[in-house]
Amino acid sequence: MSDAVLILLQEFYAEKFGALMRHQAGARRVGQYDINNTYQFIVNRDETHLSWLGTAIAELGGTVNDRQPEPERGKRGKGDAAARTIFDEDSKDAQAFVERWRARLDTMINARHARMLRLILGEVLEQKRFFDQALAGRTDLLGRRADVLGPSHGVVLPSRWIE
Repeated sequence: MSDAVLILLQEFYAEKFGALMRHQAGARRVGQYDINNTYQFIVNRDETHLSWLGTAIAELGGTVNDRQPEPERGKRGKGDAAARTIFDEDSKDAQAFVERWRARLDTMINARHARMLRLILGEVLEQKRFFDQALAGRTDLLGRRADVLGPSHGVVLPSRWIE
């Protein structure tokens, strides 16, 4: 039984790691301040999910493959058009991920790991909601800005300044 659980967790990890890579690449292309903050939040949650999965895999005696190149994103279009393409792709990817894994989890015997994976799927659906809201033109994805602060201005850089 543990071999089947281990294989399932490793497959889930690989797909979730691919999503992390796509989200990081998306964050580099989406410059609008509030939406980029949302991508940073999503990347943080992806890393948390991978940490949980990595621990579960190690407890079962397995290893993870976290070597994937970061994909290039948003090459079709510039500015808002590229961002809209990224939001649309990420929304569709999140929905497909949940659909692919939900049925597999229903047959899982290990309650602890099944609960963890279901929690991750719930958060992926939350990420999908963020992408759909961004696609609809909303920027208040993580909450509304205080009236005294006014709207955000400018864009974030695609990478951090490193000396």
